[in-house]
Amino acid sequence: MAKLFFRYSAMNAGKSTSLLQIAYNYEEQGQQVALFTAAIDDRAGVGKINSRLGLTREARVFDADTDFFALLSPPQGLACVLIDEAQFMGVDQVRQLHRVAHTCNLPIICFGIRSDFRGDAFPGAAALLTLADDLEELKTICACGRKATMNVRIDDQGRKVKEGEQVVIGGNDRYKQSCARCFYADT
Repeated sequence: MAKLFFRYSAMNAGKSTSLLQIAYNYEEQGQQVALFTAAIDDRAGVGKINSRLGLTREARVFDADTDFFALLSPPQGLACVLIDEAQFMGVDQVRQLHRVAHTCNLPIICFGIRSDFRGDAFPGAAALLTLADDLEELKTICACGRKATMNVRIDDQGRKVKEGEQVVIGGNDRYKQSCARCFYADT
């Protein structure tokens, strides 16, 4: 039976690289995959999954109005669904994916971060942590060498940002991964 998977980490752990590798593996075996990414993530262009290693791939986009159950049921020849930036999904969308995995026997693998720069959960990530049948933490390290589990937003001068909107799209110019000890330093 298929499952809903959530592979999560702090920033810069290779989530997009892993997603692209999985897509390649399925397609190398002649199987069809569907790739999705958040419409609001335009760092590499809308509808692109981009890895820091330089790999880029076109993907369908989702936004708050996307109905995954309607899109994926029936699966129409799909072997797997891969979703990048899954933290930006809504709770209902995670429920739709959980339903698709279990009623259509279609594996769905979601990749994302758990928490924002304040340490608060993203709604999509919280729902995935609750409903996913399989959870896997992808690991990365803090500048101090410890395992990074947090995300820190930084300003143009590299200073820690402590307040603001939950979602501000950015890469290494706007965020860095951190261990909890470094996350709480100077707060």
